[in-house]
Amino acid sequence: MTEFRKLTLNSSKNSLHSPRTMSTKNIGIGMAGFGTVGTGVWETIQRNGSLISNRAKGAFSLSIIKAAVRDITKKRIDDAPADLFTTDWQEVVRHPEVDIVVELIGGTTTAFDIVAEAIKLKKPVVTGNKALLAERGKELFALSKQYDTPIHFEAAVAGGIPVIKAVQDSYVGNRIETMSGIINGTSNYILERMTNAGLDYLEALKEAQDLGYAEADPALDVNGWDAAHKAILLATLAYGFSVDPEQVYVRGIERVRTIDIDFATKLGYAVKLLSVVRQHSDGSVELRTQPSFIAKSHILSSVNGVFNAVAVRGDASGEALFYGRGAGKEPTASSVVADLVEAAYTFVHTAGHRGFLPYTESGQLRPIEETETSYYVRFAVTDRPGVIAEIANILANDGIGISGTHSPVDPEDPDKDFVDMVFLLHKCPFGKLQETLKKCEALDCVTEEPVVFRIEKLATS
Repeated sequence: MTEFRKLTLNSSKNSLHSPRTMSTKNIGIGMAGFGTVGTGVWETIQRNGSLISNRAKGAFSLSIIKAAVRDITKKRIDDAPADLFTTDWQEVVRHPEVDIVVELIGGTTTAFDIVAEAIKLKKPVVTGNKALLAERGKELFALSKQYDTPIHFEAAVAGGIPVIKAVQDSYVGNRIETMSGIINGTSNYILERMTNAGLDYLEALKEAQDLGYAEADPALDVNGWDAAHKAILLATLAYGFSVDPEQVYVRGIERVRTIDIDFATKLGYAVKLLSVVRQHSDGSVELRTQPSFIAKSHILSSVNGVFNAVAVRGDASGEALFYGRGAGKEPTASSVVADLVEAAYTFVHTAGHRGFLPYTESGQLRPIEETETSYYVRFAVTDRPGVIAEIANILANDGIGISGTHSPVDPEDPDKDFVDMVFLLHKCPFGKLQETLKKCEALDCVTEEPVVFRIEKLATS
């Protein structure tokens, strides 16, 4: 068998370092992926390894044994030995000294194979892969139960914010009534720059890409699915059943315009990409992600830049806010290391399976058509007499109340033939609104599909 060099990470700089006892168990870590977050994990353990061991009362120490990477020639960490790396993930997962497997490659194919293989070998898994767990979690959690081997995923939602452990452990005595979150930093940054700097969507997106907040292909961030995957995980934790992503309503920020931002601001709202998880009295769970108007009196409206926040309301605890950096090297690495420590305890204490498992065989998502809020709707229309009356007539005939209308003038072209018409609508079922808007869209004066924002009434606003 090929001999592998084992690197135990301890920092002589750590003032809390103390000699290990003979009973200290070395926990071997295998890593699939060693990019930004992976190097952050390395550096965190290097810096705080002895502190972690001391806090574990000397029960264990953490050592990175092997790491799978795509390009073995790429320069990564100066003090990492070359023989630490391999291009074969199976070499990592099956290594006899690897006790815990960390999956950081992303995607839902090879990542699934890595996690499944580790579980079958009874090696606990730590992952930050929200897409994998949201889309294929049902299969993986079934394996986790079958092989009595946990999956830990604190890093999958909101970076360095410990919301997963809070929902799973701290709220164990609560019925979770609602969770409302801003859980995609890229979209939040773009919307903030549109609000505070007056940039249009494409300008703000380019700035986010230039600063490294958005990928060259920003689709998952701006189309809402990154946030939606995280919301699916939160719902699964809170209510105990696996969620089919195809049943989840998701809309992104691609159609947000400065006119929407300006209008919201004048009305006392901020525009945010909001994920909502809410249990109704019949037990059904409302789960959706979309651009929304949030009252400036609510704390979520002040979450700016690449920061994330999740407001959780329990029936016993009331509402609490979890706030912090939602991505980045060190915050995400912090969550990965916290999960590594949690997983390590299973090797030194007979505490049983400490990871999450679905605990309800089935649950029901509330159809998006049955969810209700007030709405802001923007119509692109031809500038001619009677437009407001035509749209208002359809809304009135369908029983949808109008609280206000507005037709702003484009200051750059006040005489253009196509204008934006804004309607503020009273609370009604979303399905009813969709049917009515289809009738409005069929009018010859309406030139595009209407743009809809929900006007949210959150618990503390």
